Amino acid sequence: MNQIIFQHDNVLSDVHMFLPNACHLMTRLNNVGQPVFISHFKIVSEAGKLESNDEGTRENSDNERLILAQNGKEEGSERNVEPALDEDGDLNVTHRPRSNPAGDCSREVICPVILKQSHYSSLQNEENTDEADECLTNTVQIEHTMATPLEDVGKQVWRGALLLSDFILSQPLMFKGATVVELGGGGGLTSIIMATLAKRVYCTDVGEDLLNMCQRNVTLNRQMIELAGGEVRVRQLDWLQSDFCKDTVVELNWTEEEVADIHDNASFIIAADVCYDDELTDAFFRTLYRLCNNFAHACTIFISIEKRFNFTLRQMDVSCDAYNHFKQCLSQLKDLVDGQCSYTVEQVPCTFQQFLQYERIDHLELWKVTSNSQPILTSTVTTVPDSDPLPKT
Repeated sequence: MNQIIFQHDNVLSDVHMFLPNACHLMTRLNNVGQPVFISHFKIVSEAGKLESNDEGTRENSDNERLILAQNGKEEGSERNVEPALDEDGDLNVTHRPRSNPAGDCSREVICPVILKQSHYSSLQNEENTDEADECLTNTVQIEHTMATPLEDVGKQVWRGALLLSDFILSQPLMFKGATVVELGGGGGLTSIIMATLAKRVYCTDVGEDLLNMCQRNVTLNRQMIELAGGEVRVRQLDWLQSDFCKDTVVELNWTEEEVADIHDNASFIIAADVCYDDELTDAFFRTLYRLCNNFAHACTIFISIEKRFNFTLRQMDVSCDAYNHFKQCLSQLKDLVDGQCSYTVEQVPCTFQQFLQYERIDHLELWKVTSNSQPILTSTVTTVPDSDPLPKT
């Protein structure tokens, strides 16, 4: 047995399992027939957490008083009340009345909805935009899928994006008014959060269906973004290509002005949970190098990653190969000396405040990479270098 190939390798994000009282409704089918859900991620401040805890305490107290009353013991009274019995001597339990009695009908009538495949361009023309207009300024609505093949994992919501979003919200002064590029933006959650602080965010990824979903999410949250004065531009950026695609015929491609904008003004690059395949990880770091060498000034990069352990047949043991390869690439970037750019790498302690509801496990990490470069290129350069000195692994 030299090689084993798994034909069906669907992966599932467990973020939705840790959202208390969340209701995940399937809204439509995307272009490839995958069911699309919509989730609401509420941004909770420390004061909001305290208020929520107080409400929970009051609710628990009410429940305790109700239990005491049912057992015949009222607070402040030391006497016991005999339980109510029916004619046969059985315990007579009083049931809570239904809030919405159905009258003569014992079951609510529900009409089935037949989902159809839809495209973002058609959704733009819909007149019913109540869902987007009713979006609160502290709640992010994200369309996503639940389980996908490995090549479509960007359509799901992962904890790395929530961790990076927490860090962004904890550093409002750092990102205020900045121009930011996100690599592997997926559904756009982190870019939308960033747009509440930054001036402009370029949310980049590859794949027509994924980019359309991301654009849809930006539209769903336009109220929050516009009130904050930010902007999200969804653009295609293939890490395996050496330049920006500026074909005006293709939707969501770059303009000359946008390429010049990130070269001259971008000061941050962010990425969340994009290092899960060695080949893509190599391409990701090469793209980082190329972008940083095109920027007119120093750039700070924040990368969140979840350290995942898997049992591998190759080693016959539990390991985290994707994470180990990511750390190796970080080390190569740190040791890189090419006379143009130098990099410093450090891990950011995940002790900052948690604004979103998810399980912040110990295997979530945040890394900061700082590029120290001289202004060697100008905005007239619209392609990235064709070669790079990063070692191939």
